[in-house]
Parts: sequence; structure tokens; C-alpha cells
Amino acid sequence: MTDAQRRHLLLATLLGLGLTNMPGDSWGQADSSRSIAAVIDDYVASGLKANLGLQSRSLELERAQAALDAARAGYMPQLDFAARYTRAEGGRQITVPLASALNPVYTSLNELLVAAGRPGEFPQIEDRGFSLIREREQDTRLSLRQPLIAPAIPAAVRANRALLGASDYARIAFARRLKRDIAVGYLNWLAATKTRGIVQASLTLLEENLRVNDSLFRNGKITQDQVLRAKAELLAVTQQLREAENGIAQAASYLNFLLNRPLASPLDAADARQDLAVARTDLAQLRSLAMDRRPELAQLGKLERASAEQLRIARTARWPTLSLGADAGIQGERYEFGSGRNFGTLSLLLNWSLFDGGARAAEVRRAAASVRQAQLQREQTAQQIQLEVQQALDQLLTANDSLATAEARTTAAQAAFRIAAHKRDAGAISQVEFIDARASLASAELNLNVTRFGLLARQAELDYATASGDLPL
Repeated sequence: MTDAQRRHLLLATLLGLGLTNMPGDSWGQADSSRSIAAVIDDYVASGLKANLGLQSRSLELERAQAALDAARAGYMPQLDFAARYTRAEGGRQITVPLASALNPVYTSLNELLVAAGRPGEFPQIEDRGFSLIREREQDTRLSLRQPLIAPAIPAAVRANRALLGASDYARIAFARRLKRDIAVGYLNWLAATKTRGIVQASLTLLEENLRVNDSLFRNGKITQDQVLRAKAELLAVTQQLREAENGIAQAASYLNFLLNRPLASPLDAADARQDLAVARTDLAQLRSLAMDRRPELAQLGKLERASAEQLRIARTARWPTLSLGADAGIQGERYEFGSGRNFGTLSLLLNWSLFDGGARAAEVRRAAASVRQAQLQREQTAQQIQLEVQQALDQLLTANDSLATAEARTTAAQAAFRIAAHKRDAGAISQVEFIDARASLASAELNLNVTRFGLLARQAELDYATASGDLPL
């Protein structure tokens, strides 16, 4: 086979690799016939089940549910069991002055009896005393408390119910961000994979170009500088290939991280040729959809409601509370049942704090500031979401308009490269011109690759900004 025949065979091979194909013929071809949307849907479903961050959000939801259950328990009666057994020694002694009080009386009575000829019948007694603390004592009881009037309890229930809703919307918002990140991560991996294919095809071309120029130099038809230029270009593209392979590894690792899989797990290929349709929608309509659908706004609305209930709790702390109390049990020096041991009480308990040094007033001011802060945060987030929608739509439309330019540029570069290849075979073009034609083609192919996958990524960003699409939670 002659050198000219070998060069024509190489050019045909490169056409098959896609470096010099027409844009609509080769881009997005992969070993799989599945569309990008289908593959991304599978990865999103897997990520929503396995992602550790989303699992953490689910645990936060469980924590909020437990807090709501705890607040609801305030409506229920509380029954406590308490037992106390005490051994004491020493302590204060209480003396009853019986001798001082009764002995003078008894003495006078005895004198009267003796005067009447009768013996004295009243004895002299001593003072009696007892310890204030018993040496042994037990108190065992059941205590029942039932709130009757407690304004803070229903407010706490409503506040925790709002916090539960906020946690649920926070989980949905995280899931939507995860869906966007998975979609963009997969598109980045596909773009990096296609980039490697373009660079590999360019590397094959430059290897053949170096071989041809080396042969021409040995035969004395060109100077050595053209060989050195061909070698330099080959080394530059070799370095570019290494960078492309690293980009593939980095994109795959990040996507596997989102999916909670081993970082080196292989990814599925996809055919993206049918995923380039861009729906042009009015900006005002998209903003309206975002304001209705974005879970961040619903989350902040729930947080605002929770803050308002916290303010109500702070205000009701000034009000009195009334509860019913019942106690029953046994008391005494020993654990015995029966008359003189059993006891029972029924009470109405009124609690009203009249002065606290301004602590409750300060709490009311703090809660009111939290309410206002939640309102401002919701307004700010609404503005940010409208800005996100506008930026996402502008970037999508720009990428869509750039696609036609990138395709036209690639078509022109392909035609120029074919002409340059034939001129080189005929010896009618310099080495510099041929390499420049090759570099222009590779640059156009890479730009087209970035533009097309960038268009899909911008579509994913717009879907996230408007909360479009179902979320398989």
C-alpha cells in the first residue's frame, strides 16, 4: 500500500470516528440506544433512594414529626409515680412544756383533796419532747396532672406542625437540587467522553501526519523543522488526551458520589441526538410557575407560620394556667396499707407569674423579630427565584442560538480540513497550514460538543428553576 493510499484510508477512518463527520450524523452516538432523558431518570430514581444527604433530610423530617407528637402530648394527662424512703438522725427537738403547765394545777388539786381528808390523786408529770424529723419515713404516691387552661399548648402544636411542613418542603427542595446535579453531572460525563473521542481521533491523525513527514524528511523532500512541528503538535494533543481522560474520571466520580456508589463504578452511555428540542416559553409564565412550584417558598412560608406561633407562645406566657391535680398513695414509717396509711388529694392548680424582671417581654420582642426576619427571607428568596428563572432562560436561549453557529463552524472546518488533506497529499500545502486546518477542525468539534451538552445542561437548570418535572419521592 502506498503512502497516498494509507493517508486516504486514515482519512476514511477518521470520518468514521466522528472528527470530520457532519454534526448531525455523529454527535451523541454511543453504545446505548437509550436517550439521555431515560438514563438520567434512572439515575435520579437511584440517587433519591441512596443519596446520603437526602437520607439525612428524611431523618430531619422524622425528628420534626417526633417534635410534633411531643407537642400534642401536652393535651394528655401526665401520670407520675414517686417513692421516697428516709432514714434520719438528729435534727431539731420539739419540747412540749407539760410539767410547767399542769404540775401547778395538779399540786393545787392534791392540796384540796388532802384538806378534805382524801389522798392526792394527781401525779407530777415531766415535759415531753419529740424529734421534728422522723427516724424512718416513707411517702409513695401516684400523681396525676391534667392541663385545663394552657394557651401555650395549642400554639406549640401549630408551631411544630408548621416546622414539620417546612422540613418536608426542605427535603423536596434538596431532592430537586439532587435531580439537577445528577442531570448536569451525567451531561458533563457524556461531554467529557465525547471530548476524549475527538481528541483520540485527532491524535490518530497527528500520529499518521508525523509518520508521513518523517518519511518525507528521510527522502529529502522536506526540512526537519516540519517533522519537529508535527511531533510538537502530537505531544500537545497527547497531553490534551490525558486531561480529557482525567475529566471523565472526575465527572464519573462526582456522579457516583451523588448516587452513593463506589467512585469507580461504570456509567451507562446514551444517545442524545433526540434531546435537543428547546421549548420557548414566556418569561412571565415561567416566573409564575416557579412562584407556584418552588418548594423553597413553601418551606419559608411554613417557617413564617412557625415563627408567628412562637410569638403567640411568648405572648401567652403572661397568661395564667389552670390544671387539675390528683395524688394518691401511702405514708408512714413502714410500707403498710389501710386506715391511717392511705391518702388521696384532689386539687385545682392555678399558676400565674406576676413579675419576671422583663424576661417575657424580651421573649416577645425576640419572637416578633423572628417573624419579621422570616417574612423578609421569603421576599428575598422570591426575588432570587425570579432572577434564577430569568438567568436560566437567557442561558438556555443563548445556548440554543449558539448551537446553529457551532454547527456551521464545524461544517466549514470539516470542509477546510478535507481540502487541506488533499492538498497535503498533492504536496501543495505547507505543514503549518495543514496543522492549522487540523487544529481548527478539532477546536470546532470540541466547541460543538460543549455547546450541545451545555444546551442540555441549561435545560436542566431551567427545569430546576421552575420546579418542572415529576419527582419520584
